[in-house]
Amino acid sequence: MKSNNEIILINISGDDKPGVTSSLTAILAQYGAFILDIGQADIHNNLSLGILYKIENSKSGDIMKELLMKSYELNIGLKFTPISEERYENWVKLQGKNRHIITLLGRQLTAAQIAEVTSLVAEQGLNIDMIQRLTGRIPLDINARSAKSCVELSVRGTPTDKAEMQRRFMEMSIRLEFDIAFQQDDMYRRNRRLICFDMDSTLIETEVIDELADRAGVGAKVRAITESAMRGEIEFNESFVQRLALLKGLDESVLKEIAENLPITEGLERLIKVLKRVGIKIAVLSGGFTYFGNYLKDKYNLDYVYANELEIVDGKLTGNHLGEIVDGKRKAELLRLIAQVEKVDIAQTIAVGDGANDLPMLSVAGLGIAFHAKPKVKENAKQSISTIGIDGILYMLGFKDSYLDD
Repeated sequence: MKSNNEIILINISGDDKPGVTSSLTAILAQYGAFILDIGQADIHNNLSLGILYKIENSKSGDIMKELLMKSYELNIGLKFTPISEERYENWVKLQGKNRHIITLLGRQLTAAQIAEVTSLVAEQGLNIDMIQRLTGRIPLDINARSAKSCVELSVRGTPTDKAEMQRRFMEMSIRLEFDIAFQQDDMYRRNRRLICFDMDSTLIETEVIDELADRAGVGAKVRAITESAMRGEIEFNESFVQRLALLKGLDESVLKEIAENLPITEGLERLIKVLKRVGIKIAVLSGGFTYFGNYLKDKYNLDYVYANELEIVDGKLTGNHLGEIVDGKRKAELLRLIAQVEKVDIAQTIAVGDGANDLPMLSVAGLGIAFHAKPKVKENAKQSISTIGIDGILYMLGFKDSYLDD
């Protein structure tokens, strides 16, 4: 039986000004129209507004006339598109299914980067529902620009080959020098409650054991072992014992001097400030040393620190450690343990690290992020950041500059 109603999509465009939405919806209200969907975007003060409404057939012509008259008065453009009931019902059935977020991050974003990403999105059978810029408005003066840029795409559908899509995302991110994150858009994405960081080369821009080695005069030997371990060429525990033994006899006073001069990673203070503001618990799970982890804990009011304890006798490092070594396996165990203590679902956790020994916790966490990581780690992590500071994590969580910096 033929319906007595029409479904109409209005596309409104023109200069954005107060009162456009209220004026048009007031006319719809007079005729008893039912709003099925509404959405708006504003690009450089140019309005793009869509209203999908249902109206009785007998009222359709009159309401269109009034809307056109009002559009002339407001100096805006209107386009009417009839929507069949079948098309509308098919659209409703897609609700909430297979939604993903693609985040593009970089010092700056170019048309070439966006073109390649969106081309692959279409090739994989995904449809873009929405695009929004998360970083602030970009001034023409290069010197006044932010050191980062981020655009978020909301897409719907199921990739025809997710593994191949991820592989090509990684290839283009390396070639075009930007970062791409691909996440399921679910209830957990904006409801993270625990983040666990590696420390060395993640929260700080150095490996503390290398700094200690320089003071002990064995820097080259220790760095060679460190790099081999971070690349996954030798087992972490073995490398840790080897490096620590080379520090025997180093004076305890060196620890304080290094701690007070740690090079803090770009964007860390901003990231911690926002995470604390929204109530996310923060843990350091490090293959480094508790002395430096506790220094950061006190400085930034962090919640947990688990690292390795140096053995010190008569003011000198013995070259040994106390207790269990915090290796990759232990980091993953600690992440699960803290989540249990805080009553946090594992899907609400984030792990961030750069080395091979971080891979276990990156794979366990709801969101695992390789930060300025070694190639092997990037290849195996769910997401990565290589082009901007660590506060880039905030954009992966969907935060916008417009309310981050309030």
